[in-house]
Amino acid sequence: MVELKNKSALLEIRGMVKRYMLGETEVLALNKVDLSIQEGDMVAITGPSGSGKSTLMNILGCLDDFDAGTYVISGEDVSKLTGDKLADIRNRLIGFVFQNFNLLPRLSALENVELPLLYSAHKDAKAAARKALEAVGLADRMHHEPTQLSGGQRQRVAIARAIVTNPAIILADEPTGNLDSRVGKEILDVFHKINDQGRTIVIVTHDSNVARHCRREVQIRDGQIVDIIEHNRSARQLVAQAG
Repeated sequence: MVELKNKSALLEIRGMVKRYMLGETEVLALNKVDLSIQEGDMVAITGPSGSGKSTLMNILGCLDDFDAGTYVISGEDVSKLTGDKLADIRNRLIGFVFQNFNLLPRLSALENVELPLLYSAHKDAKAAARKALEAVGLADRMHHEPTQLSGGQRQRVAIARAIVTNPAIILADEPTGNLDSRVGKEILDVFHKINDQGRTIVIVTHDSNVARHCRREVQIRDGQIVDIIEHNRSARQLVAQAG
């Protein structure tokens, strides 16, 4: 069984099993998966459709439960939590970036980024949202609504929304899937900048080029991790330069 080992894991799952029913057929979506990710890492999870990577992402994001195994994130055992406690973990420790951006169309970029802070009684949500938008290069677009922004700009807003709560980890589901290659590279550059500042990032992707931008690539087939590829920094820099 392939395993991603680190001395001090921010995220660790052991013996993860997830089953679901497809009609009358039971599908084993994850089959005794072990995975550790270190603080400050940047990891791609890859695999064909139906491999289990989206199921794994949902479990890592505390959006779905599992049938067996353990999951510890930032020292907290998620395996024993339900309901409001899981929601608290999501709000405090995890930032999400989605392929379709998931922005509210009638709110400005600034207001979209403020939203996660409204649930945490943040002292100055607007100032924090401004800082997050500046960090992704949108200081001059913060009062625009999503329909007034390009696809790449909307994804930058989504990234700003993900980092505004200062989460331990960012989970990105096909973040370049709706973007052309040039804009996709710009978004990956934003992720690199955030990662270089110490933020842990996990990206689910079908795109091998996106995976090569990450330090590690976890390949999943039939609900199991079949390989882990280390992409050294010099190789990643060449990929970034080539776009």
